[in-house]
Amino acid sequence: QVQLQESGGASVQAGGSLRLSCAASGYTYSSYCMGWFRQAPGKEREGVATIYSGRRNTDYADSVKGRFTISQDNTKNTLYLQMNSLKPEDTAMYYCAAARLPLCPPVRAVTAFEYWGQGTQVTSPH
Repeated sequence: QVQLQESGGASVQAGGSLRLSCAASGYTYSSYCMGWFRQAPGKEREGVATIYSGRRNTDYADSVKGRFTISQDNTKNTLYLQMNSLKPEDTAMYYCAAARLPLCPPVRAVTAFEYWGQGTQVTSPH
């Protein structure tokens, strides 16, 4: 059974940094596309960043390019999202997701991901 557990969410002043973690278990980590997504109140869930487990290819939403970095530690089956220069518009619930695909779809392809964590809240006040 695929399980994803996010952690690291917090309230951080605009301009600050935060690192999210996602612990994955219950499947062969090296065969999945992994991604971070977010959903703000009243808005649709949107893709933030993706990476294929065991590879270096990454994809980012335009809104976070140059500020956020997705990475992974395959020895720990853990996915990370380093968020720098946080903005108030980054405030959202952040989700980790996995898709059993031979390669990652575009980061905007939210519905391509079938496994989801419970989410961790990130708040960056004005």
